[in-house]
Amino acid sequence: MKVAYVFSSNGSQKILDKMIIPQMLADSHGVEVVGMMFFFDNTFLLTPETTTGKGLQQIHERYGTLLMACDLCAIERGIQSNLVDGAGIGCFPNLYAALGSAGVDQVITL
Repeated sequence: MKVAYVFSSNGSQKILDKMIIPQMLADSHGVEVVGMMFFFDNTFLLTPETTTGKGLQQIHERYGTLLMACDLCAIERGIQSNLVDGAGIGCFPNLYAALGSAGVDQVITL
């Protein structure tokens, strides 16, 4: 199964750091994660200075997982040019275009 995650809640960092990132790096997550979209303050999780950002960078490098920050959210926080390598910014049309051919079975909002 192919899934995409949308991170919009305050608990996103804990979910990523304690569950998703370790499981993916251990090849035990159980699904193929083709993309992750980050909203609001969760865009900070994509900065290279954070532990979460470093883990997400590893996931992107290993699996080619799409990492995207909401463009408006990143710009409002002044981090649009300070994201991990391979992460981009965009809005829903960009996300749809990037994941359109990936064959996503489920979109999970956390």
